[in-house]
Amino acid sequence: MTDLTQDAYTDTAEEMDFLAMLEESLSVEQPTRGDIAIGTILAIDSMGMLVDLGMKRDGIVPRSDLERLGEMNYKVGDEIPVMIVRTEDEEGNMIVSATKAKQNEDWLRAEEMMANEEIYTGVVADANRGGLIVPFGELRGFVPASHVVDLARGLNEDERKDNLSSLVGQTISVKIIEVNRRRRRLVLSQREAQREMRDARKDNLLETLQEGEVRRGVVSGLRDFGAFVDLGGADGLIHISELAWHRVKHPRELLNVGDEVEVYVLRLDHEGRRIGLSLKRLQPNPWTQVDDLYHVGQVVEGTISRVTQFGAFVSLEPGIEALLHASQISDPPPADPTLLLHEGQVIQARVISIESHRQRLGLTIRDMDNSDLLDSAETGAEVEAETEAVLEPEIEAGEVDGNTVELNSVEPGVEDEPVTAH
Repeated sequence: MTDLTQDAYTDTAEEMDFLAMLEESLSVEQPTRGDIAIGTILAIDSMGMLVDLGMKRDGIVPRSDLERLGEMNYKVGDEIPVMIVRTEDEEGNMIVSATKAKQNEDWLRAEEMMANEEIYTGVVADANRGGLIVPFGELRGFVPASHVVDLARGLNEDERKDNLSSLVGQTISVKIIEVNRRRRRLVLSQREAQREMRDARKDNLLETLQEGEVRRGVVSGLRDFGAFVDLGGADGLIHISELAWHRVKHPRELLNVGDEVEVYVLRLDHEGRRIGLSLKRLQPNPWTQVDDLYHVGQVVEGTISRVTQFGAFVSLEPGIEALLHASQISDPPPADPTLLLHEGQVIQARVISIESHRQRLGLTIRDMDNSDLLDSAETGAEVEAETEAVLEPEIEAGEVDGNTVELNSVEPGVEDEPVTAH
């Protein structure tokens, strides 16, 4: 082979090798900013960490990035996920971040937990006037004050901040309600987590409860309409009508928050997750004793519990409420019983009917000595009539005791306003 042929052969071989290397380099996907890669630690020193990414160049994890990870247990040969921060810096190095890779994992975990509606438990790291900070891996989750359980209302800014600050260091359960990587928002809710846990406890309780059984619980809250009782992680409601056989104005008359009580399971609503309870079903029904305690014609003493346009309800012992109809108050019946009777008034009455199976007992005071009631009503009516008779002519004339009355000086709806005279 001549020298010329040899040179041509050499050039062709070098060109083929170059083309092969070029093809190989193009076949490897070039890294871009934000990519996640798994690398092997080659070295760790005071400047940071050198990581083999299986690319043309190794990645460098700056020392400042490692310090943000906190305690480091890495050693040479370990595999570690990193995120490409810069494909090439001024010195030609590829800069990667272990912290951002870890955060990416946390974002993915947060998105998955939110999709699955899972509960996360964390420790409150900080607080500000807006809410609480709860770390979620390398991310900072935020619990708005409106989603913090048991935060008192009506507090000023300083009081609310103090209240929130008292929760720092406590472990709380929260639910993820917003994940926004672009805005770096991770929003949590303690209130939603508590509601879900309460619903789960109630579902479990509903599976074990049976209507008609007796359970022991603790009074957890009082409302105008009834009392809530904690039966062990979930609340049931005693409606005010189920507190006692007699009329109850408010549950506080019988119960206090924290009282231990035995309750009767009245009804279960699995679909609505409602548990209806009763106290009075554990007490003797006084209506079963009515026929033994009362008879028609008997004179009884009772206390008026309500007065209506058609009559009054009278409380008798033990826990019986009888009806005093307007027609049984006087003859003729009063147009307005409230002018004769009032709540809390003690009266003597006669039993005129008993229907224990319908829980009804009728009274009358027509043949009783009720002169004091009727006299007070008549006196009140006479005074009112005399007052109207005296004042109407004088006002029409526009004079009172010789003075001209300025009628427009009194505004409608204003009572006991002095009359302006000239």
